[in-house]
Amino acid sequence: MAAAALRRAVTAVKPLSDAKILDSWQRNAEPWTEAVRGNRIETRNLVTNRAIVEAVMSRSPASVLDIGCGEGWLARELDKTGVRVTGVDAVPELIDKASQGGGGTFIVASYEEIARGKLSLSVDAAVANFSLIGKEAVDELVAAVPSLLNDSGALIIQTLHPSAVNGEEPYATGWRPGSWAGFSEDFTDPAPWYFRTMETWVDLIRRSGMCLVGMREPLHPATGKPASLILIAEVLV
Repeated sequence: MAAAALRRAVTAVKPLSDAKILDSWQRNAEPWTEAVRGNRIETRNLVTNRAIVEAVMSRSPASVLDIGCGEGWLARELDKTGVRVTGVDAVPELIDKASQGGGGTFIVASYEEIARGKLSLSVDAAVANFSLIGKEAVDELVAAVPSLLNDSGALIIQTLHPSAVNGEEPYATGWRPGSWAGFSEDFTDPAPWYFRTMETWVDLIRRSGMCLVGMREPLHPATGKPASLILIAEVLV
C-alpha cells in the first residue's frame, strides 16, 4: 500500500510546476554535487562563478543570504572573503552536503516557508544564483525579500539570459520543459523552468517593492554571447 501511494503521489505532480522542480532536484542532488565540486560545468568555470562573486562583493556585504544554495559552493567562496553566509535550500540532501562543506550556516527551507517568515534574520544581500526557476514560489519569495534586507541591502539574481536561451520559442513568459543536455547520464528527470522575459523580471522586482539599480550581462569568452543575466535591486525608499 505504501509503495502504491508513493507512485500515485509522484504521478500527481504536474510536469510543469514548482512541485516538479523540487521533485527533480531531490532526485538529482548527488550528481549535481559531483558536477559542481568536480568543476564539470563549463559556463560556471569560464564565466558565471566569477560573475556572481564579483556582483555580490561589489556591494561590500558583511552578511549574505544564499537562496537556493544547493551544495554550498557560493557560500564557501564568500566565506573566503570574510562574509557571513546563511544558505537555504528546500532539498535536505543538498543542505547536508553544504553543511559538510562548511562556509556558512545552512537551513532547510522552501521558498514558500521563507515567504511565510520562517527565517529570522536581516542581511546586507540576498543572492539567488540560478535558483529562481519556478513561478508561484518565486513570486512569493521575491515579494518577501525586502523584509530580509538591512537598510541599503540588495537582492542579487543571476539567471539564464532571456535572449541566449529563447531559441526558436516565442519570446513570451511561460513554462518550458527542462533538459540535462551537456550533463552526465547520472542526471535524470530534468526540472521544468518558468521562462521570464527581461520585462517580466523587471516587473517582478518592481511588484516586490524594489527597484532595479544594476544589470550585468557576462559574456562567454568563446561565443561572445551573454552567458547569464545579473540583476541587482534595492528596496524603494
